[in-house]
Amino acid sequence: MKRSNRWMWLGLVPFLAMVLLFQLIPVVTMVAGSLKPASGSGISFGFYAHILQSAYYMQAIKNSLLISAASSAIGIVVGLACAYAITRFPSKTRDRLLMLSNMTSNFQGIPLAFAYIVLLGSNGVFTLLFKQWGWSVFADFNLYSWSGLVLVYVYFQVPLALLLLYPSFYGIREQWREAASLLGASRWQFWTSIGLPVLSPAVFGTVGILFANAMGAYATAYALVGGNYNLLAVRIGSLVAGDVVNQPQLGNALAVILALSTLLAVFLNHKMTQRARRLDAAFAARPVRTRRQSSPRAWTTAAAAKEEL
Repeated sequence: MKRSNRWMWLGLVPFLAMVLLFQLIPVVTMVAGSLKPASGSGISFGFYAHILQSAYYMQAIKNSLLISAASSAIGIVVGLACAYAITRFPSKTRDRLLMLSNMTSNFQGIPLAFAYIVLLGSNGVFTLLFKQWGWSVFADFNLYSWSGLVLVYVYFQVPLALLLLYPSFYGIREQWREAASLLGASRWQFWTSIGLPVLSPAVFGTVGILFANAMGAYATAYALVGGNYNLLAVRIGSLVAGDVVNQPQLGNALAVILALSTLLAVFLNHKMTQRARRLDAAFAARPVRTRRQSSPRAWTTAAAAKEEL
C-alpha cells in the first residue's frame, strides 16, 4: 500500500470512530435492548406487542406523526416561497437574510419554548396586550395544545426548509424563462411545467428532512408541554429517565418504532425524488410544440431557444 493511501485511511480513523461510538453502537444497543424480555434471557417481541395493543402509546405515535406532517407541510410551503423571495434580493441583503435564517433554524429547544411561553402563553406579553386592547386574536388559542406545538415547530422548520431549498433555485436558468416566454408561456405555465418539476427533487428531499427533524424533536416539546401532551419522543424520555416508572426496554422499543417511521418517511421521499428526476429527464427529451407557434418561423425560434438551454 502506498504511503499516501495509508495517510488517507489514517485520516478516516476519527470519522469511523465517531460513526462507531455515536451511531452504530447506540443503534445496536437500542435494538438489542428492545428485544430483551422483561425477565429471563432470550429474544422477545413482547414490548412491541405491548405498544401495538396499548391505546396510550398508539396515541403518542399518532400525535407525533400528525404534528410532524403538519409542521413539515407548512414549513415546505412557506420555506419554498421564502427561498424564492430571497433569490430576488441583492447579494448583501441575501447574505444577511441567510445568516438570520441559519441562526433561526438553530434556535430551538428550551430557549424557544420559553420565548413562546413569554410571548404567547396564558400570561404572555401579546396575550395580555391584545386582551387589554380588546382584540380577540388569541382568545381561543392554547399554546400548550396541538396547534401550539405545530406553531412552535414551524418556527424552526421554515428557516431549515429555506436553507435547504435556496440553492436549488439557482438550478433554474434564466434562458429557460426566456425560452418559455418566446413560446408564449405565462409565468404560471413556466412554474407549473418547468420550475416546480425542476425543484421537485429538492422539495421531496427537504420534506423528508423536515419530517425527521420534527419526529425527533424532544427538548422543545418537553419544555413546552412536559408530559401533558402525549408525544412519542416525550414518552421515550420518560421511560428511559424513569420520571414515573423506569422501563428502558420499552423505551428502546418505542425508539426503534420512531427510527423506523423516520426511515420510512425518508425512504419514500427518496423514491419520490428519484421518480421526479426520471420524469424531468423524460420531459426534457420531449419535442417542443405549441399551438400558438405553428409557423416555420416559430419552430425556428423554438429551436433556437432549445439550443440556448
